Amino acid sequence: MTSIINTISQRFQTAAQKAFGDDYEKINPLICVAQDKSFGDYQSNMAMGLAKKLKSNPRKIAEQIASNLEIADLCHQPEIAGPGFINLKIKQEWAAGQLQKIITDERLGIATTESPETVVVDFSSPNIAKQMHVGHLRSTILGDVFSRILDFLGHKVIRQNHVGDWGTQFGMLIAFLFETFGEDAVREGRLKIADMEQFYKQANQKFA
Repeated sequence: MTSIINTISQRFQTAAQKAFGDDYEKINPLICVAQDKSFGDYQSNMAMGLAKKLKSNPRKIAEQIASNLEIADLCHQPEIAGPGFINLKIKQEWAAGQLQKIITDERLGIATTESPETVVVDFSSPNIAKQMHVGHLRSTILGDVFSRILDFLGHKVIRQNHVGDWGTQFGMLIAFLFETFGEDAVREGRLKIADMEQFYKQANQKFA
């Protein structure tokens, strides 16, 4: 389902083509959400951008665009404000119709991408020789959110969460713990994870 901004942009491009010729068929209408709701839902300031090129008053340009804009099926009559802003207010009945379409669509109106890619999402990748903290949780949640969105859009998602649980540094840590506390203390889990960061530093100093 085409987004509302894309739909409005296409209508504006058609209006610009009718008003000023084929050279303006692909012009960017600069559609954005209205910053002040009293002006409507969406607005375009393309008329100001065209003023210099067309050597005309931007408000007059806005009037020409609005007069060629076929948008009555989804918006109320466009209003021109200030130096040449074109303001649009969405019709409630059109919005209700779009919501009804979304309700019956298992994808909620969101199409899959036409050009799927392979995307690698890097999660928190904690160093398990140290304590985890809220930053790891935040990164993990964000990584999962992005992965789900990309997956839903049709991309191939590779979730990467390297925990770094092997290598020279862990060999040093294990050797240090065995020498310092004995194998039984290590194997039976008597040591606290909260102490591991300090042990990690001591092991690096010992085997440096």
